[in-house]
Amino acid sequence: MKRRVGSCPACAAPIEFKLSTALVTVCDFCQSVVARADKKLEDHGKVADLVETNSPIQRGMKGKFDKKRFEVVGRVQYQHPAGGVWNEWYLQMPGDQVGWLAEAQGKFYLMAERAQNAATAVPDFDALSAGHRVDLPDGKTLVVAENGVATALSADGSIPWAFQPGAKHHFVDLHGAGATFGTIEYREQASRLFLGQEVSLPELELEGESWESQAEFAAPNTKSLQINCPHCAGALTLHAPDQTLRVCCPSCHSLLDCQHGKLQYLETLHTPVEKPLIPLGSVGKLFDTDYTVIGFMVRFAMYEGKVYPWSEYLLYEPAKGFRWLVCNNRHWSFVESIPLTSAMKRRDNQIVYEDKTFKLYDRGIAYVKYVAGEFYWRVTAGEEVVTADFIAPPQMISSERTTAENGDELNYSLGTYLTTDELEQAFKIKELPTPWGVGTIQPRPSYVDIWLIWLGFGALLVMLDFLFSAMSYSFDQFHFFAALAAVSLLPGLLLVLNYNFEVSRWKDSDYSPYASSD
Repeated sequence: MKRRVGSCPACAAPIEFKLSTALVTVCDFCQSVVARADKKLEDHGKVADLVETNSPIQRGMKGKFDKKRFEVVGRVQYQHPAGGVWNEWYLQMPGDQVGWLAEAQGKFYLMAERAQNAATAVPDFDALSAGHRVDLPDGKTLVVAENGVATALSADGSIPWAFQPGAKHHFVDLHGAGATFGTIEYREQASRLFLGQEVSLPELELEGESWESQAEFAAPNTKSLQINCPHCAGALTLHAPDQTLRVCCPSCHSLLDCQHGKLQYLETLHTPVEKPLIPLGSVGKLFDTDYTVIGFMVRFAMYEGKVYPWSEYLLYEPAKGFRWLVCNNRHWSFVESIPLTSAMKRRDNQIVYEDKTFKLYDRGIAYVKYVAGEFYWRVTAGEEVVTADFIAPPQMISSERTTAENGDELNYSLGTYLTTDELEQAFKIKELPTPWGVGTIQPRPSYVDIWLIWLGFGALLVMLDFLFSAMSYSFDQFHFFAALAAVSLLPGLLLVLNYNFEVSRWKDSDYSPYASSD
């Protein structure tokens, strides 16, 4: 490719446009946005400092995906409507083509632009809301996970569009079958469609000095930051300082807002103090990954005047991102996000996901009652989301929909039941409270040993009957059938126990299959 070089109009330092399609580049010396023109370069102002996100990707890295090599030549940082920051990296592909690599909350999405015409144009921004299905000409169906208005914060390197600091960025995120992912960008009443898939860091085969210098990113222990509360001067420890947007001080219960490394006092939470069963800062190994507990939240739902509370623990690991532990009536589950895909099919009050049918358990509105620790969005006491839970023990699919003035977001998560013994072993703690009653997704007792004993007794009776009959002994068949009937009481009792177990599981649900038809 022919080099496109020039001098920065603000500081006269040398600059280079890595992409033939690049419209602007950011000067490495003075951080001015320099727009490219055939005859002269124009200064479009300076960008703010990039927000440190501990990203494992750096400009100048090279890699390979699907046998195609690429180089990271630039990025833009956006501020999400909920306050978070994500990176959009630009890749120089073979033939000077451009690839888009979005990075958010520890996940990576590699995409390329898909051409549109009048027959294949995507719907307008206002016509798409969370849950809406978008049919593409190639037969693919994608589902809208979120639409919103972000803000362009900062940039670095060569950018294939006319970047302007502070510009509003209308976007729609889409999920498809498997790892399919897409984004629609709306600028100046025109839309651009980008399609690709979620990828992992190993799949990108990144290499270079920058990559090696970030090798510690995958270390199991989270690097923390010690700071002081601006309201009471008490000590605070941030376990994910580059991802945290809200912190609740454990000393004065002040809710603090994090902005570019600074803490700002918002309000003092006057709710009763709730003590987490697993202390903040604890590290536990779940599913072969060491997670740190960085946040604690109590939420509740209202039904017929009664309050139903539960607690949630935010887990963090730099390479994996965020996960949750949910405790409801002392029953625990491990929760992770799953894509909103067309493969997740809804019918009536059911969801079919990965060939498993999940039945609707409840719907409602969840409210935030209490928070402690740090969170990756601007959580507030009283915050509410519309929820729905679908169960297929020992798993649950939950949907949460948040509607705000500047965005509409729908998230799905998958919860898997954990026993208290598993948690005590993972976090090296003792005496977690014993669960109450039957958990919503608690597995049914298998009674395998009892069934085996029953089969053994039954087989023994049949063998004795055959043996006595063959030896011409006089054997009262009444006693044989009486003994067999007595032994058969056991499986009948187990069936009753299983039925009562399931009835107890559904007792708080309006959608119970065991509810009376009266």
